[in-house]
Amino acid sequence: MDYKQAGVDIEAGYESVRLMKEFITRTKRPEVLSDIGGFSGAFSMEAFKGMEEPTLVSGTDGVGTKLKLAFLMDRHDTVGIDCVAMCVNDIACTGGEPLFFLDYIACGKNDPQKIAQIVKGVSEGCVQAGAALIGGETAEMPGFYPADEYDLAGFAVGVCDRRKMITGESIQEGDVLVGIASSGVHSNGFSLVRKVFSMDQETLSAYHEALGETLGEALLRPTKIYVRALRSVKESGIVIKGCSHITGGGFFENIPRMLPEGVKAVIRKDSYPLPPIFRMIQEAGSISEAVMYNTYNMGIGMVLALDQADADKAVEALRGAGETAYVLGTVEAGTRCAELV
Repeated sequence: MDYKQAGVDIEAGYESVRLMKEFITRTKRPEVLSDIGGFSGAFSMEAFKGMEEPTLVSGTDGVGTKLKLAFLMDRHDTVGIDCVAMCVNDIACTGGEPLFFLDYIACGKNDPQKIAQIVKGVSEGCVQAGAALIGGETAEMPGFYPADEYDLAGFAVGVCDRRKMITGESIQEGDVLVGIASSGVHSNGFSLVRKVFSMDQETLSAYHEALGETLGEALLRPTKIYVRALRSVKESGIVIKGCSHITGGGFFENIPRMLPEGVKAVIRKDSYPLPPIFRMIQEAGSISEAVMYNTYNMGIGMVLALDQADADKAVEALRGAGETAYVLGTVEAGTRCAELV
């Protein structure tokens, strides 16, 4: 009896590392001091000594049950982008610059080609975020995961000058809310999606005119990474008072997280077009509007609180960076909450 007979193929692990190296190389930053294959990743902080008070910020998350669609569609090169996005978008919300990322892949059977495709997506997410992929772990766990399934999670670290952190403390009545469009459902609410739609090839491969693509393609589209978008706003000289990443919990849970006591966010539902995928989910599942806005991003992946005088300039900067942005509403006096009108 040996380890391979027990279900763990060490040689497959070596092959996975070999195949993923080309993707990891794409993400390398000058501060990276280590190479893949060591026991840890090393990253120099020398370049950030000029900050008044350099502060590390971090984020960790996974892709969740969206992975079930990747299994069904046998498409594994985009979920890594989702994993990176869920971590670095939270870092960007605090004003941080993502520096490096580590991934964790747990699988029932190590298929080197599949693992390489997952890491290809992680690499692409890191490139979009400007973060280095400096390490990770692939754990082959037979008997714990089915042979053809895996889980994917990650961890990111960023840096910002403490005096420039986005805290939401200065948000006040009269400020304006600007939303940046999402790419679709992103990586939240898929447990409900999988109850609404039959998870079979016929359903997922069906083309829908309203979507301009198949249902599976629309649902699997990776989460948008907003690091460069937020940088474009800051580089235009605008102070971002508050920032909310719209993830699980939708508008109602996430937007109040950036607000101080004594104010509420008032959002006009007609301030932007609702993407067809959300209308399709709502109608197919007979889901109430309240539940939709409490579960999904509803077409807005990031919400910024800005001084009223900066709203139009911010929208212009975001559009210049290739993003679609809208003035969603205002901050008003009241109990801390998100209110839709």
